[in-house]
Amino acid sequence: MNTQENNRLIAEFLGMELGDDKTMYYDDAENLHPPTPINELKFHSSWDWLMPVVDKIEREHKANFRIKCTWNEFTEHSIHQVIVNIEQGEMSKDKSCIYDSKKIYDYVGDAVKCKREATYKAVVEFIKQSINQ
Repeated sequence: MNTQENNRLIAEFLGMELGDDKTMYYDDAENLHPPTPINELKFHSSWDWLMPVVDKIEREHKANFRIKCTWNEFTEHSIHQVIVNIEQGEMSKDKSCIYDSKKIYDYVGDAVKCKREATYKAVVEFIKQSINQ
């Protein structure tokens, strides 16, 4: 999938609806975005667009996003990793923790990628996997 197709997938996940002319997405359920042409969706390039998607995944799927950055001495670049966990299992008797955790997606970005790009790719893969379950 290319960026436009991935952005379209995210827009549909957010509940944005495709207009009658098939070229523009209209407000999502939370009214975060004005009507936007498909080719102007900015999930891939803006934290302001991407973070509500992360929030929805965390809230509705009880997921936990963790972004790690590691310096690679050989390439002299940072490598970004996004891990998405969903807690499962039973609550401890004192309600202090949940037993077991299921890793849903672990994206290790290229050395030249930034955190936003790694997070974007993890979001896209998470949505694809949730559709296929």
